[in-house]
Amino acid sequence: MTIDTSKSYEAVITLAKGGEMRLKLFDDEAPVTVNNFVFLATQGFYDGVPFHRVIPDFMAQGGDPTGTGTGGPGYEFEDEVDTGLAFDRRGLLAMANAGPATNGSQFFITFAPATHLNGLHTIFGELIEGDDVLSGITLVEASLGITGTPDIIERIDIVAQ
Repeated sequence: MTIDTSKSYEAVITLAKGGEMRLKLFDDEAPVTVNNFVFLATQGFYDGVPFHRVIPDFMAQGGDPTGTGTGGPGYEFEDEVDTGLAFDRRGLLAMANAGPATNGSQFFITFAPATHLNGLHTIFGELIEGDDVLSGITLVEASLGITGTPDIIERIDIVAQ
């Protein structure tokens, strides 16, 4: 699948517990990443997948079908770091990775600026609606002793305009 570059894209993440987050996708700045995300979302890849890593004042990470932080779609792709984009605010959507060129399906949404991530992760969208839903995602991070039942992504719908 290839996105139509004449259109703009939004993603609507619906949580199983209720609530939606609408994100504008940066297809001009990160076309390969947006194409990957749109493809996985439209194939139902994210349906039933948890936000497995949620750290206070940092970010909520999801997109791993195993829920362990080690899973993905079975392939990896290059970074698309745009120097015009920075982790300077809440609500940025970016790819989680294990180093350069290890992008797959895992993504995160920032709770606050995270400038230490600049140049290391592809930013490919931003939250435009549903900040209250982002704030309500259950905190989960075993390394910090934060245990709980992670919130589940019911589905991610893609809106092309």
